[in-house]
Amino acid sequence: MDKVLTLKARIKNGEMINGIGIPMCSQKKDLERILEEVEFDFFNIDCQHGPQSEVRISELCGAAGELGVPVNLRIKNTRQTYLIGNFLDLGPAGIIVPEVEKKSSVREAVSSFYYPQIGIRSWGGRTRYRIDEKSDRVEYASWWNKTGVLWIQLESINAVLNCRKLAIDGVDVVTFGPKDLMFDIESYQYPPFLTLEDCVRYVVREMQDTSVAVSLALQDSSEQSKYRDLGLTILQTPMVV
Repeated sequence: MDKVLTLKARIKNGEMINGIGIPMCSQKKDLERILEEVEFDFFNIDCQHGPQSEVRISELCGAAGELGVPVNLRIKNTRQTYLIGNFLDLGPAGIIVPEVEKKSSVREAVSSFYYPQIGIRSWGGRTRYRIDEKSDRVEYASWWNKTGVLWIQLESINAVLNCRKLAIDGVDVVTFGPKDLMFDIESYQYPPFLTLEDCVRYVVREMQDTSVAVSLALQDSSEQSKYRDLGLTILQTPMVV
């Protein structure tokens, strides 16, 4: 299956999607070993809490691409949304924006993520995903705008409460930062949500009647059934080491 071409459509269709976090140091043989055990729909790599190398990102995305599996990359900071186009030129098929709080941040993310006439992403980059198959400028831009997956990550009560406003056109997936979200919940004497599960239920309800999927990176693989039952269609299993 051509996962990259179909992933966004499958997300929009509400299909059950599974991903896995991989270290930045992963080699192609490591990815092959993972896929021999379980088939995944995407890999996630994290620049927010680990060392970042543009060369390594490009190499890792290239190796995953040879295996037909798209890579989502979490950028280091919400303030880096203006760099999303640069990150995408390295080869990811999706971007995760952490610690989203403001609608203006999401607008900038959408603008930087998509090519004209939806966004303002600049043309260029020899390691972009599948650029070797669609070198025509207009063809590739149109294909990308229908294929790339943009995620926003909620990590505070304020973000959860405003999730519907933050999930503007161009956002495909809303996900959570569980640990930072709990830090914020614990800062209240009388929080509107007591647990991650409370937040998940609320966001799932708010995303009803939209095309935006809700996701979570699991801390424990045994929790898959619980969160599927809460309405999540995209789950990421814990990072392999």
